[in-house]
Amino acid sequence: MKVVALVSGGKDSCYAMMKSIQYGHQIVALANLMPVDDSVDELDSYMFQTVGHQIIINYAECMGLPLFRRRIQGSSRHLELGYKTTQGDEVEDMYILLREVKRQIPSVTAVCSGAIASDYQRLRVESVCSRLGLVSLAYLWKQDQSLLLHEMISNGIVAITVKVAAMGLDPAKHLGKELAMLNAYLHKLKEAYGINVCGEGGEYETLTLDCPLFINARIVLDKYQVVMHSSDSIAPVGVLHPLAFHLENKADIQSLKTVDKIHEGRMQKRGPVFEVHDSLERLEATCKPLDSADQIDGVEHKFKISRTNNKSTFSIGCWLQDSCNAGLREDLTIVLRKIESQLEGFGFGWENVLYIHLYIDDMNKFSEANETYVKFITHEKCPFGVPSRSTVEMPLVEMDFSRAYMEVLVSNNKDKKVLHVQSISCWAPSCIGPYSQATLHEGILLMAGQLGLDPPTMNLCSGGPGVEHEQALKNSEAIAKSFNCSISTSAIAFVIYCSKNISSLDRLDIEKKQETILRQMKISDLQEGKKYKALEPITLYVLVSDLPKRAFVEVKPILYVEDGADAAIETITEKPCSKASCYWGFKQENWHDSCIQKCVIPGKICAIILSITSELAAKICSDSLPADYVNDNSQHSLSKGHMEQLSKFCIYLLDKAITDNNFAWEDILSLRFYIPVSLQMSVELIQSMFSNALFELSEMNQRKVKNCEEPIFNIVPVIGAGWSASSMDDVVTCELLARKS
Repeated sequence: MKVVALVSGGKDSCYAMMKSIQYGHQIVALANLMPVDDSVDELDSYMFQTVGHQIIINYAECMGLPLFRRRIQGSSRHLELGYKTTQGDEVEDMYILLREVKRQIPSVTAVCSGAIASDYQRLRVESVCSRLGLVSLAYLWKQDQSLLLHEMISNGIVAITVKVAAMGLDPAKHLGKELAMLNAYLHKLKEAYGINVCGEGGEYETLTLDCPLFINARIVLDKYQVVMHSSDSIAPVGVLHPLAFHLENKADIQSLKTVDKIHEGRMQKRGPVFEVHDSLERLEATCKPLDSADQIDGVEHKFKISRTNNKSTFSIGCWLQDSCNAGLREDLTIVLRKIESQLEGFGFGWENVLYIHLYIDDMNKFSEANETYVKFITHEKCPFGVPSRSTVEMPLVEMDFSRAYMEVLVSNNKDKKVLHVQSISCWAPSCIGPYSQATLHEGILLMAGQLGLDPPTMNLCSGGPGVEHEQALKNSEAIAKSFNCSISTSAIAFVIYCSKNISSLDRLDIEKKQETILRQMKISDLQEGKKYKALEPITLYVLVSDLPKRAFVEVKPILYVEDGADAAIETITEKPCSKASCYWGFKQENWHDSCIQKCVIPGKICAIILSITSELAAKICSDSLPADYVNDNSQHSLSKGHMEQLSKFCIYLLDKAITDNNFAWEDILSLRFYIPVSLQMSVELIQSMFSNALFELSEMNQRKVKNCEEPIFNIVPVIGAGWSASSMDDVVTCELLARKS
């Protein structure tokens, strides 16, 4: 991509340019924000570093690139973490500056910045990029600051301190000193006082005088004065005000390795400088209405709706019945509109949605699905954070679904913590759009489906399914660490979506990788001295038609994050079995335990995966199935009567499992039955069987299941599913998640 670099003059913005070039991008312009008054060194700004701004004009000549500058007219007005377009805010100066760069250089598609740890700054850069249709590159984001500082120095960043404001840093002694000289001392201060060695806590600011990108000249500071802002005895604050400086030309620019990557064509000796002035245009509307054609189509549609009965958090599923539309875009538009009306009926909106499962029938139309999705789910409609999401291709049409099918998890409160990093970085894959990496709500961390993407390039890792799976787990771990937890110790459940294009040997490799990597993560944590009780997660493998980017694997973790960093997780123990009621003639058998995986946090969370293999189906329906049913492996030979019996058995076992662990049907957040299309049964038929079984259970015991108009479960059509990646051939698989309200 062709990139405009936001430069403050500091070490971070310069090194961010170097990293962008390393990952194949091309810097074509520089952008800088400065005070209105040239004599002012520092503004009272939460966003912009301006100390040393008098020297930045020389970057155009040093790098041979055009430099766009704007004087900051606004101030810090919108102080909440998530930024909203605000007239008179300093962020709007950045917007006007970058808009002008894009106008003059239309080929620019990305912006790089030096954000390391500040969500406040990162989110504002991402907001401006989103409004301008640009990609944010933040390759320093979430990197270890000690390693980062070492990299900057060893890779030729020559920067001096131009502000100090921390215990142990003396303006008289430390201003104007090169970072290489201060490196060891900064690490001593880190050990003594816990400072950020890269200055991310405002401890110090720098000005880069030379780096490998300065192909024409380096800056020499001849004279400066120290200006004291505070003479505090513990942490005095002072800035360096440059008085005289000059450029020293570089004679041999051919020896620099990065020359050919900075920009195409002939090297310019001096880049032009543009000052960007106020725009008379009004700020654009923050929320664009849907086109009138999308609002009313004049056709009455039939829907299938599902909804669980949890009072605080529940799921709504929706698909279009008897769809006669031309394609996925039309079906998804109607489904989104229906879910929106369902939410409004509860007095809710998209801001109440925590997670979205999006099932589509054709991954070739993924871009169409996204274009439709963003018309409904926007940052403006979700001020507390957009929901996390997973998207997979399922064989929907084969089981009489519409081309788009959605399940949303909804909360009656907005008390959630959302992680949404849109910048491309080395940390974890970005989410460039209205869906987040993860959402934490009342102890449950719901993570977006993770692909085996290399974060800095956003390309799938080469090497096959096993390599992709390993990277997907690493990406999941990076996200988990942002919530102070780990997938190796805090995971409740994993759903691993596998593409049908994976061979049986590769599936076996995926399963081994899953066990090995989680075990290695646990060992690593123990070696680092971390001591906590680990959960034993349950795992479900689902064979699907296709995944985004034609990936082989997508990992969807669900984690438990206890309130309070030091809170201990209760030990999970098997509850003594209660005396089970006899429903439909089923009685407790020893082999029933082989059907169930559970992860239970007593009194809080219950996760269950129920698996009915062909072998178990033969036991359940032993009176009527042929003796060679298992060997024949002919799932499609199941009759309606057999499937009815299996549906009742599933409800019987689920009822026993949740009851034995002191949960109720009303505690269920989500309930899915994965049905293979090889059964050759319509969704109508399958849904009616499970609905009837639940109805009969409620009739036999009124306390069990609350009657409601909609089913409390979703039917998900799959190619296959099971506990093992190597044998995803269950007749029925169930995934249940419950939480005490």
